[in-house]
Amino acid sequence: MRVLLVEDDDTLRDSATAYLRASGFAVDPAATGTMARELAAVSPYDAVVLDVRLPDDDGFALCTLFRRRVPAPRILMATARDGVEDRIAGLDLGADDYLVKPYALGELVARVRALLRRPDHAAPTVLRVHDLVLDPATREARRGARVIALTTKEFAVLEVLMRAAGRVLTREYIGEHAWDDNFDPSSNVIDVYIARLRRKVDGPEDEPLLSTVRGAGYRLAAPRP
Repeated sequence: MRVLLVEDDDTLRDSATAYLRASGFAVDPAATGTMARELAAVSPYDAVVLDVRLPDDDGFALCTLFRRRVPAPRILMATARDGVEDRIAGLDLGADDYLVKPYALGELVARVRALLRRPDHAAPTVLRVHDLVLDPATREARRGARVIALTTKEFAVLEVLMRAAGRVLTREYIGEHAWDDNFDPSSNVIDVYIARLRRKVDGPEDEPLLSTVRGAGYRLAAPRP
């Protein structure tokens, strides 16, 4: 899932970005409110980690901006330990949760995952399509009793497909949700990852789940009865 990380502290931003990416998220870091606004104008985000105090912008105004987007991303606001008023104000404006700074990177990842599991985000804890099971929390994938070994990016692409099971997803959609702003839409990288997943998910003895819809994109769906 794609995350926008808005944090003006260089050290924290770099370490949080690296940790989130290592945990399987596509992350776009922003050092300022201006950068966050520019990124949000062109890219869809599943979650936003938002620092309240920014050098050039108002974190509360940004929170309001993100809540107006359709679909609205989950918002996790980061506040100072003594910023109780900030936490109350952020929650009143529509933030989904808050995180006290300085925070442990493991807690950051856990809270983002928890937000994405909330029912109205249509993100169940464990994803299932037919006999294919994907657990974002443990980073495990299985097809029946067979364990599927996936790289971090393969897992991310499969998660996007499974969260939209049955729908035809364009290359652009997959790129927007599984990659950050370094993604090159003119490359064939998505086709490469789809080919890898097809070999891993659809074994010789399995009914095919992953299909190519010519001229449209890719679809992961249970086989027809």
